[in-house]
Amino acid sequence: MTLKDDFRDGIMNVHTRQFGTVAELVIRILKNHINSGKIHFDLIDIDNKKIEVKASRVFKKNELKMDIHNFYEIIMNNSNRGRLLNQKDVTKKDFDCNIQQIKTKYFDRLIYLLFFKDIIEIFEITNESILKDKEINYSNKQHAGNVGEGQFHINNQTYKHHKEKYFIESITYEKLIEECKKQK
Repeated sequence: MTLKDDFRDGIMNVHTRQFGTVAELVIRILKNHINSGKIHFDLIDIDNKKIEVKASRVFKKNELKMDIHNFYEIIMNNSNRGRLLNQKDVTKKDFDCNIQQIKTKYFDRLIYLLFFKDIIEIFEITNESILKDKEINYSNKQHAGNVGEGQFHINNQTYKHHKEKYFIESITYEKLIEECKKQK
């Protein structure tokens, strides 16, 4: 295993709540945005715009539906490393990333990250575009009773649209390691 593999696996294995913090810190490191100190949005940019940060790990979909007969086999083959998808394989393998708990009225821009096996892709969209762009397929109903909170999915059908309209940049894990070391 390499340092890059250990670093990537460490990111992929953090608890869901911490994974959101990882995404925020990646953006702070790369963009020099500052922590908002607020609960409704994460960061503030140089123009004093409110930024929310969301992220998703890009895993291949499990091909088998879990049942009593294959439960053990699926669990034993369910490592993050084995299911992580390389960016170049997005057209070859089924995947579904969920960008969720989006409250568009609280921020100006959403920065969302897709953590692939080989790179991290960074996208940015305005709160207005989330609501207006029909190809985003934003649903303002995430959970029963949650008013003003929604989600959208990035998958084989929607990835190309996100890449063409909202993609900012990608970063390798090696480059992110370098940038992290500068923060010490």
